[in-house]
Amino acid sequence: MKNRFFNRDIVSIKDLDRYDFEGLFEATDKISNLPPTRKQKLAEGKVLSMLFYEPSTRTIFSFEAAMLAIGGSSIGFADPHSVSVEKGESLADTVRILEGYSDIIILRHPNDGAARFASEVASKPVINAGSGTEEHPTQAMLDLYTIMKEKGKIDGLNIAIVGDLKYGRTVYSLLYALARFEPQVFLVSPPQLRIRDEALYDLENRLKITQHRSMEEVISAADVLYVTRIQRERFPDPHEYEKVRGSYIVDKSTLEKAKESLIVMHPLPRGGEIKTEVDSTPQAKYFQQAHYGKALRAALIALLLNEEINVRS
Repeated sequence: MKNRFFNRDIVSIKDLDRYDFEGLFEATDKISNLPPTRKQKLAEGKVLSMLFYEPSTRTIFSFEAAMLAIGGSSIGFADPHSVSVEKGESLADTVRILEGYSDIIILRHPNDGAARFASEVASKPVINAGSGTEEHPTQAMLDLYTIMKEKGKIDGLNIAIVGDLKYGRTVYSLLYALARFEPQVFLVSPPQLRIRDEALYDLENRLKITQHRSMEEVISAADVLYVTRIQRERFPDPHEYEKVRGSYIVDKSTLEKAKESLIVMHPLPRGGEIKTEVDSTPQAKYFQQAHYGKALRAALIALLLNEEINVRS
Protein backbone atom coordinates (compact mmCIF):
# COMPACT_ATOMS: atom_id res chain seq x y z
CA MET A 1 0.00 0.00 0.00
CA LYS A 2 1.39 3.40 -0.98
CA ASN A 3 2.43 5.77 1.78
CA ARG A 4 0.20 8.78 1.10
CA PHE A 5 2.12 11.00 3.54
CA PHE A 6 5.55 10.80 1.93
CA ASN A 7 7.05 14.25 1.25
CA ARG A 8 3.68 15.90 1.91
CA ASP A 9 2.91 19.28 3.48
CA ILE A 10 0.65 19.17 6.55
CA VAL A 11 -0.93 22.61 6.45
CA SER A 12 -4.66 22.06 6.89
CA ILE A 13 -6.64 19.17 8.29
CA LYS A 14 -9.01 19.74 5.36
CA ASP A 15 -6.36 18.19 3.12
CA LEU A 16 -6.77 14.78 4.82
CA ASP A 17 -9.54 12.23 4.39
CA ARG A 18 -10.74 9.46 6.69
CA TYR A 19 -8.43 6.96 5.01
CA ASP A 20 -5.46 9.21 5.87
CA PHE A 21 -6.48 9.39 9.53
CA GLU A 22 -7.02 5.67 9.86
CA GLY A 23 -3.70 4.95 8.18
CA LEU A 24 -1.88 7.42 10.42
CA PHE A 25 -3.41 5.91 13.57
CA GLU A 26 -2.47 2.40 12.49
CA ALA A 27 1.06 3.54 11.68
CA THR A 28 1.31 5.25 15.09
CA ASP A 29 0.41 2.01 16.86
CA LYS A 30 2.87 0.00 14.79
CA ILE A 31 5.78 2.44 15.08
CA SER A 32 5.19 2.86 18.83
CA ASN A 33 5.61 -0.90 19.24
CA LEU A 34 8.80 -1.21 17.17
CA PRO A 35 11.98 -2.26 18.99
CA PRO A 36 14.09 0.84 19.76
CA THR A 37 16.83 -0.20 17.34
CA ARG A 38 14.38 -0.38 14.44
CA LYS A 39 12.53 2.76 15.46
CA GLN A 40 15.79 4.74 15.59
CA LYS A 41 16.46 4.03 11.92
CA LEU A 42 13.29 5.76 10.70
CA ALA A 43 14.87 9.25 10.84
CA GLU A 44 18.55 8.36 11.13
CA GLY A 45 20.62 11.23 9.76
CA LYS A 46 17.55 13.46 9.27
CA VAL A 47 17.07 16.95 10.72
CA LEU A 48 13.89 18.74 11.78
CA SER A 49 13.79 22.57 11.70
CA MET A 50 11.44 24.20 14.18
CA LEU A 51 10.48 27.82 13.52
CA PHE A 52 8.36 28.97 16.45
CA TYR A 53 7.31 32.61 16.22
CA GLU A 54 4.88 32.07 19.11
CA PRO A 55 5.38 30.52 22.57
CA SER A 56 4.92 26.78 22.94
CA THR A 57 5.57 24.07 25.49
CA ARG A 58 3.87 20.83 24.45
CA THR A 59 4.10 21.26 20.68
CA ILE A 60 7.76 22.17 20.43
CA PHE A 61 8.97 19.60 22.98
CA SER A 62 6.62 16.97 21.57
CA PHE A 63 8.09 17.37 18.08
CA GLU A 64 11.63 17.42 19.45
CA ALA A 65 11.04 14.27 21.52
CA ALA A 66 9.30 12.61 18.57
CA MET A 67 12.24 13.27 16.27
CA LEU A 68 14.70 11.94 18.83
CA ALA A 69 12.58 8.81 19.32
CA ILE A 70 12.97 7.86 15.66
CA GLY A 71 16.68 8.63 15.47
CA GLY A 72 16.72 12.17 14.08
CA SER A 73 17.79 15.54 15.43
CA SER A 74 16.31 19.03 15.50
CA ILE A 75 17.39 22.63 15.13
CA GLY A 76 15.56 25.93 15.16
CA PHE A 77 14.28 28.62 17.49
CA ALA A 78 11.51 29.16 20.01
CA ASP A 79 12.18 32.89 20.34
CA PRO A 80 12.26 34.92 17.11
CA HIS A 81 14.07 37.71 18.97
CA SER A 82 17.14 35.48 19.22
CA VAL A 83 17.61 35.07 15.45
CA SER A 84 17.74 37.25 12.35
CA VAL A 85 13.98 37.75 12.42
CA GLU A 86 14.83 40.45 14.95
CA LYS A 87 16.87 42.16 12.21
CA GLY A 88 13.93 42.16 9.83
CA GLU A 89 14.49 38.89 7.98
CA SER A 90 11.33 37.83 6.14
CA LEU A 91 9.53 34.57 6.75
CA ALA A 92 10.32 33.50 3.19
CA ASP A 93 14.05 34.03 3.68
CA THR A 94 14.06 32.26 7.05
CA VAL A 95 12.26 29.27 5.54
CA ARG A 96 14.67 29.11 2.59
CA ILE A 97 17.69 29.20 4.90
CA LEU A 98 16.41 26.57 7.34
CA GLU A 99 15.27 24.15 4.65
CA GLY A 100 18.87 24.04 3.45
CA TYR A 101 19.84 22.65 6.84
CA SER A 102 16.99 20.19 7.34
CA ASP A 103 14.54 17.67 5.92
CA ILE A 104 11.25 18.89 7.45
CA ILE A 105 10.14 22.33 8.67
CA ILE A 106 7.77 22.85 11.62
CA LEU A 107 6.24 26.34 11.69
CA ARG A 108 4.18 28.14 14.33
CA HIS A 109 3.28 31.71 13.42
CA PRO A 110 0.81 34.35 14.65
CA ASN A 111 -0.40 35.28 11.15
CA ASP A 112 -3.19 33.52 9.31
CA GLY A 113 -1.91 31.96 6.10
CA ALA A 114 1.72 31.78 7.24
CA ALA A 115 1.94 27.97 7.05
CA ARG A 116 0.41 27.83 3.57
CA PHE A 117 2.82 30.54 2.42
CA ALA A 118 5.80 28.67 3.88
CA SER A 119 4.74 25.47 2.12
CA GLU A 120 4.72 27.33 -1.18
CA VAL A 121 8.20 28.74 -0.54
CA ALA A 122 9.83 25.53 0.72
CA SER A 123 10.76 22.46 -1.28
CA LYS A 124 10.85 20.35 1.90
CA PRO A 125 7.68 19.24 3.76
CA VAL A 126 6.16 21.89 6.04
CA ILE A 127 4.07 21.01 9.09
CA ASN A 128 1.74 23.69 10.42
CA ALA A 129 2.16 23.83 14.20
CA GLY A 130 -0.37 26.63 14.54
CA SER A 131 -1.08 29.45 12.09
CA GLY A 132 -2.84 32.51 13.48
CA THR A 133 -6.44 31.71 14.39
CA GLU A 134 -6.78 29.20 11.55
CA GLU A 135 -5.67 25.66 12.35
CA HIS A 136 -3.35 23.38 14.30
CA PRO A 137 -3.60 20.13 12.31
CA THR A 138 -1.31 17.86 14.31
CA GLN A 139 -3.22 18.77 17.47
CA ALA A 140 -6.41 17.56 15.78
CA MET A 141 -4.64 14.38 14.69
CA LEU A 142 -3.58 13.58 18.24
CA ASP A 143 -7.02 14.59 19.55
CA LEU A 144 -8.70 12.03 17.29
CA TYR A 145 -6.05 9.46 18.12
CA THR A 146 -6.73 10.01 21.83
CA ILE A 147 -10.45 9.46 21.32
CA MET A 148 -9.77 6.30 19.33
CA LYS A 149 -7.41 4.92 21.97
CA GLU A 150 -9.64 5.80 24.92
CA LYS A 151 -13.11 5.17 23.43
CA GLY A 152 -12.33 2.67 20.67
CA LYS A 153 -14.24 4.65 18.04
CA ILE A 154 -15.31 8.12 16.90
CA ASP A 155 -18.46 7.33 14.95
CA GLY A 156 -21.60 7.59 17.07
CA LEU A 157 -20.01 9.43 20.00
CA ASN A 158 -21.41 12.60 21.56
CA ILE A 159 -18.54 15.09 21.64
CA ALA A 160 -18.94 18.37 23.54
CA ILE A 161 -16.47 21.15 22.70
CA VAL A 162 -16.52 23.88 25.33
CA GLY A 163 -14.97 27.33 25.65
CA ASP A 164 -13.43 29.69 23.11
CA LEU A 165 -14.77 28.50 19.77
CA LYS A 166 -14.06 31.76 17.95
CA TYR A 167 -10.34 32.22 18.49
CA GLY A 168 -9.24 28.69 19.44
CA ARG A 169 -7.49 27.32 16.35
CA THR A 170 -7.42 23.80 17.79
CA VAL A 171 -11.22 23.84 17.64
CA TYR A 172 -11.32 24.44 13.89
CA SER A 173 -8.85 21.69 13.07
CA LEU A 174 -10.72 19.31 15.38
CA LEU A 175 -14.09 20.08 13.80
CA TYR A 176 -12.80 19.63 10.26
CA ALA A 177 -11.22 16.34 11.33
CA LEU A 178 -14.41 15.14 13.03
CA ALA A 179 -16.27 15.89 9.78
CA ARG A 180 -14.49 12.84 8.30
CA PHE A 181 -16.35 10.68 10.85
CA GLU A 182 -19.92 10.52 12.17
CA PRO A 183 -20.18 11.87 15.74
CA GLN A 184 -22.72 14.24 17.24
CA VAL A 185 -21.00 17.50 18.22
CA PHE A 186 -22.23 19.91 20.90
CA LEU A 187 -20.64 23.37 20.69
CA VAL A 188 -20.78 25.21 24.02
CA SER A 189 -19.68 28.84 24.28
CA PRO A 190 -20.72 32.37 25.25
CA PRO A 191 -22.49 34.14 22.35
CA GLN A 192 -19.45 36.34 21.64
CA LEU A 193 -17.20 33.28 21.35
CA ARG A 194 -19.37 31.15 19.06
CA ILE A 195 -17.75 29.40 16.14
CA ARG A 196 -17.14 31.74 13.21
CA ASP A 197 -19.99 31.80 10.70
CA GLU A 198 -17.89 30.83 7.69
CA ALA A 199 -16.65 27.68 9.43
CA LEU A 200 -20.15 26.74 10.58
CA TYR A 201 -21.47 27.17 7.06
CA ASP A 202 -18.66 24.97 5.77
CA LEU A 203 -19.31 22.25 8.35
CA GLU A 204 -23.06 22.14 8.85
CA ASN A 205 -23.74 19.86 5.89
CA ARG A 206 -20.95 17.46 6.86
CA LEU A 207 -21.24 17.20 10.63
CA LYS A 208 -24.14 16.97 13.08
CA ILE A 209 -23.72 20.12 15.19
CA THR A 210 -25.88 21.83 17.80
CA GLN A 211 -24.92 25.04 19.63
CA HIS A 212 -25.42 25.70 23.34
CA ARG A 213 -24.66 28.38 25.93
CA SER A 214 -24.64 26.11 28.99
CA MET A 215 -22.51 23.06 29.66
CA GLU A 216 -25.39 21.79 31.81
CA GLU A 217 -27.41 21.21 28.63
CA VAL A 218 -25.01 18.58 27.28
CA ILE A 219 -22.88 17.16 30.08
CA SER A 220 -25.10 14.15 30.85
CA ALA A 221 -25.11 13.03 27.20
CA ALA A 222 -21.44 13.63 26.41
CA ASP A 223 -18.96 10.81 25.81
CA VAL A 224 -16.10 13.27 25.30
CA LEU A 225 -15.76 16.69 26.94
CA TYR A 226 -13.17 18.74 25.04
CA VAL A 227 -12.40 21.90 27.01
CA THR A 228 -10.52 24.90 25.62
CA ARG A 229 -9.12 27.95 27.35
CA ILE A 230 -10.27 31.48 26.57
CA GLN A 231 -7.62 32.81 24.16
CA ARG A 232 -6.78 36.05 26.00
CA GLU A 233 -3.89 36.91 23.65
CA ARG A 234 -6.21 36.98 20.61
CA PHE A 235 -8.79 39.39 22.02
CA PRO A 236 -8.55 42.84 20.41
CA ASP A 237 -10.10 44.38 23.54
CA PRO A 238 -8.97 43.26 27.04
CA HIS A 239 -12.34 44.34 28.47
CA GLU A 240 -14.11 41.86 26.20
CA TYR A 241 -11.86 39.12 27.54
CA GLU A 242 -12.79 40.00 31.11
CA LYS A 243 -16.48 39.58 30.25
CA VAL A 244 -16.03 35.91 29.30
CA ARG A 245 -13.11 34.85 31.50
CA GLY A 246 -14.10 31.87 33.64
CA SER A 247 -17.32 31.21 31.70
CA TYR A 248 -16.97 27.44 32.09
CA ILE A 249 -15.31 25.56 34.93
CA VAL A 250 -14.97 21.76 35.04
CA ASP A 251 -14.62 20.33 38.54
CA LYS A 252 -15.63 17.15 40.36
CA SER A 253 -19.20 18.35 40.69
CA THR A 254 -19.33 18.61 36.89
CA LEU A 255 -18.26 14.99 36.58
CA GLU A 256 -20.98 13.87 38.99
CA LYS A 257 -23.52 14.90 36.34
CA ALA A 258 -21.72 13.02 33.56
CA LYS A 259 -21.42 9.42 32.43
CA GLU A 260 -18.81 7.40 34.30
CA SER A 261 -17.27 6.62 30.93
CA LEU A 262 -16.83 10.30 30.01
CA ILE A 263 -13.33 11.38 29.05
CA VAL A 264 -12.15 14.96 29.59
CA MET A 265 -9.68 16.38 27.07
CA HIS A 266 -7.87 19.72 26.71
CA PRO A 267 -5.22 20.83 24.20
CA LEU A 268 -3.43 22.66 27.04
CA PRO A 269 -2.25 24.95 28.52
CA ARG A 270 -5.22 25.40 30.79
CA GLY A 271 -6.04 28.61 32.55
CA GLY A 272 -8.29 27.47 35.37
CA GLU A 273 -11.13 26.03 33.26
CA ILE A 274 -10.34 22.52 34.56
CA LYS A 275 -9.76 22.40 38.29
CA THR A 276 -6.71 20.44 39.45
CA GLU A 277 -9.02 18.23 41.53
CA VAL A 278 -10.09 16.63 38.23
CA ASP A 279 -6.53 15.51 37.46
CA SER A 280 -6.72 12.44 39.68
CA THR A 281 -10.04 11.21 38.29
CA PRO A 282 -10.29 8.39 35.73
CA GLN A 283 -12.07 10.80 33.36
CA ALA A 284 -9.03 13.09 33.04
CA LYS A 285 -7.18 12.27 29.82
CA TYR A 286 -5.51 15.57 28.94
CA PHE A 287 -2.03 14.60 30.13
CA GLN A 288 -2.32 11.25 28.36
CA GLN A 289 -3.52 13.22 25.33
CA ALA A 290 -0.26 15.20 25.37
CA HIS A 291 1.74 11.96 25.66
CA TYR A 292 -0.09 10.48 22.68
CA GLY A 293 1.10 13.56 20.78
CA LYS A 294 4.71 12.42 20.89
CA ALA A 295 3.86 9.00 19.46
CA LEU A 296 1.62 10.38 16.73
CA ARG A 297 4.07 13.08 15.67
CA ALA A 298 6.89 10.53 15.56
CA ALA A 299 4.81 8.38 13.23
CA LEU A 300 3.84 11.38 11.08
CA ILE A 301 7.46 12.47 10.69
CA ALA A 302 8.49 8.92 9.82
CA LEU A 303 5.78 8.73 7.17
CA LEU A 304 6.80 12.07 5.67
CA LEU A 305 10.44 10.97 5.44
CA ASN A 306 10.15 7.33 4.32
CA GLU A 307 8.42 6.47 1.08
CA GLU A 308 8.44 2.74 1.76
CA ILE A 309 6.65 2.75 5.12
CA ASN A 310 3.22 1.13 4.81
CA VAL A 311 0.44 3.14 6.42
CA ARG A 312 -1.96 0.22 6.22
CA SER A 313 -1.42 -3.46 6.89
